[in-house]
Amino acid sequence: MNRKEMFLNVLDKTYDKESWFAPLKNSIEGITAEQAGWRPTGEATKSIWENVNHLLYYKERIVANLEGREWTQNLDGDQTFFLTEQSNEENEWKKVIERLENTSFSLRQLLSNMTDEELMKNSFEVKLMDLLLHDAYHTGQIIQIRKMQGSWPSHR
Repeated sequence: MNRKEMFLNVLDKTYDKESWFAPLKNSIEGITAEQAGWRPTGEATKSIWENVNHLLYYKERIVANLEGREWTQNLDGDQTFFLTEQSNEENEWKKVIERLENTSFSLRQLLSNMTDEELMKNSFEVKLMDLLLHDAYHTGQIIQIRKMQGSWPSHR
């Protein structure tokens, strides 16, 4: 397995290919806008929607960078959790999920077309691995929130 194949493998497993752990796509599958907006008690907790916003922001930023687009929506870490506005509107939640799906697909396509030299340029490999580990970390949080609210399927 070469470098690019390894990164594609990790990207797939953190987004939509179940392995030893549930990927992000599975962690948000089948939940409603109301469930996505539910927040556990405690000052430092985030909702599923907020976690998805956070992950979406960083994924969109890396895709824009790879596509050579200027990134003008510079948010600090805390602001990223509020990238989109939470509501109980199913349509709004579905838009966020679709945006995440499209961005993840774009990242995979861009990575598939990269050369080894491009992977190593500007420490991209390190940034990509940080992004993927970050996705896995927050996916675990999303699953924990779902378990707390009783929406995580028992068959998993």
